Amino acid sequence: MRIQHPSHRQMIRARVVRAERTTDHFITVTFGGPDLARFEFLGLDQCVRVFLRRPGQERLTLPDSDEDGWYPEYREMPDEVRPYVRNYTMRRFDPEALELDVEFVAHEDGGPASTWAASAAVGDEVGLFPEGIYYLPPSEADWHLLVGDESAVPALLSIVEQAPRDLRAQVYLEVPSPRDVRPVQAPPGVEVHWLPREDAHAVPGRLALETVRSGPLPKGRPYCWVAGENGLPTGLRRALVREHEVAKDDITFVGYWRAGVAGVD
Repeated sequence: MRIQHPSHRQMIRARVVRAERTTDHFITVTFGGPDLARFEFLGLDQCVRVFLRRPGQERLTLPDSDEDGWYPEYREMPDEVRPYVRNYTMRRFDPEALELDVEFVAHEDGGPASTWAASAAVGDEVGLFPEGIYYLPPSEADWHLLVGDESAVPALLSIVEQAPRDLRAQVYLEVPSPRDVRPVQAPPGVEVHWLPREDAHAVPGRLALETVRSGPLPKGRPYCWVAGENGLPTGLRRALVREHEVAKDDITFVGYWRAGVAGVD
């Protein structure tokens, strides 16, 4: 799978500037600090590793290595100092104010990142490690198909908000409830379809998968970007190839998480 990384990646320390509930199940946390002057922002669906202090830890200890060296160092940390780490898409970066927004999904499963975001306070310290972007469409595409569950909503909104004015796209955003639907600033050729779940116990992504695979697609060559719970991107990629004859090279599919499986700890 193709990914475009920043020219150089290094660990950055930042602090919470503010936090606000965006919708019922989304929380936007703004980070700031002088270290963000070294942050290379690529936009679109660029993600960032967020390092969080565990309960009971007096201070946040971070790996010192740049590039991919951070992970071996992280795994060798003693349990008493190793922080939580999760991957998130950046929603906004202001290079003048040195502020960066990350939108967290407020899960009800008590996960460490959503629990932290729900109680984030001004001054809380975090570590940020920039990663790359997966949204790399070919110029030959006639239109785009963009699909995701709530974990991919920040990435999809960022892509749509930064899209060229002549983009033609069908966008499907699955969210936990109707109260998570919000206005979207999209080019005129982009149709945004919100898919709020009615079943609180449904696995995220299944509604988007069935909606897109069973519906008609526009004519022409598409570029498809699908992300979320692992069953959505893998299942929809299979359906697009087999049932809609979309070329595999025209599909970017990213499994952000897997139901019932914890992220990197």
